[in-house]
Amino acid sequence: MGVAERSEAATGPSMSRAFHVVITDLLNDNLRPEREVLDDLAEVTALQARSEAELVGRIERADAVIVYHEVALTRATIERLQQCRVIVRGGVGFDNVDGAFARQRGIPLANTPDYGSEEVADSALGMLLSLTRGIHLANSVLRAGRADWAYDVSAPLVRLRGRVLGIVGLRRIGTAMAVRGKTLGMDVAFYDPYKPDGYDKALGIRRVETLGELLAQSLAISLHCPLSDETHHLIDAAAIAAMPAGSYLVNTARGSVVDCLAVPPALASGHLAGAGIDVLPHEPPPVDDPLLAAWRDPEHPAHHRLILNPHLAWYCEDGKRDMRRKAAETCRRALLGVPLRNVVN
Repeated sequence: MGVAERSEAATGPSMSRAFHVVITDLLNDNLRPEREVLDDLAEVTALQARSEAELVGRIERADAVIVYHEVALTRATIERLQQCRVIVRGGVGFDNVDGAFARQRGIPLANTPDYGSEEVADSALGMLLSLTRGIHLANSVLRAGRADWAYDVSAPLVRLRGRVLGIVGLRRIGTAMAVRGKTLGMDVAFYDPYKPDGYDKALGIRRVETLGELLAQSLAISLHCPLSDETHHLIDAAAIAAMPAGSYLVNTARGSVVDCLAVPPALASGHLAGAGIDVLPHEPPPVDDPLLAAWRDPEHPAHHRLILNPHLAWYCEDGKRDMRRKAAETCRRALLGVPLRNVVN
């Protein structure tokens, strides 16, 4: 039996390409991963929108929607969806979709939580090592001609073994980061009030009961929690002040978990020895963003002590392909009436 015959046998001739799947943003290629999954069942269109306003008149008749992180789906868009069976967030975080309103409309919101856990944890680890071993600082100040060519260009540095790595949020990526921290010989502690007991024992790490307790003892804090009302600006000026002098902050979670306005002053005072930030509250950030202004200013300590990345911690070609196929497979399940996985609303 040929491919076309198998497809017809599986879906029935009346179902062939009967649906329309719309990808709102990010993708601008031939959509091969999506079409490999959906081609016998649905037309796939990528809108390449950069704002929600660009979706008007282009998304209303979609049977399934895949959204990435460059646009939002608010009530204004969701209430225009006439026949949508699922909204899939191609990624882990889903705060850019009004899931509560989608639920009111009977539309499940699903995410793809397992496509890039390794890559994000690797990126967080890379930032951690680049900061705590003085690699980024030495490279930056030497290139700028701001220091002598000597080993102490990044002084003072401390040994990582035995130092506390504090993890906020022990989900998939937080767990992967904990394992990496243990490999370095660090004393890994975590704060996650929603994690059931026993994971600390299983992983050989420590649980702390309050965020303040974690902040006070950590050489470095690595954030791996979702963005919610509870975690919005979880790390603000007061939280940073509670960290030890000369500590480090890494955020590969969601931009608004950190109050980014608090970071440049903490770097300027030396209270933060360094920060690595992969995610920002607005992406791309506005040209007058204070964090970017400090980062670009050769006279500001953030110029040498802050690593900024454009939301790329998740990315590698393997992970991107996994993410896209998993999002498409969720659409396929919804269109065929198969029970969904990873529904978050």
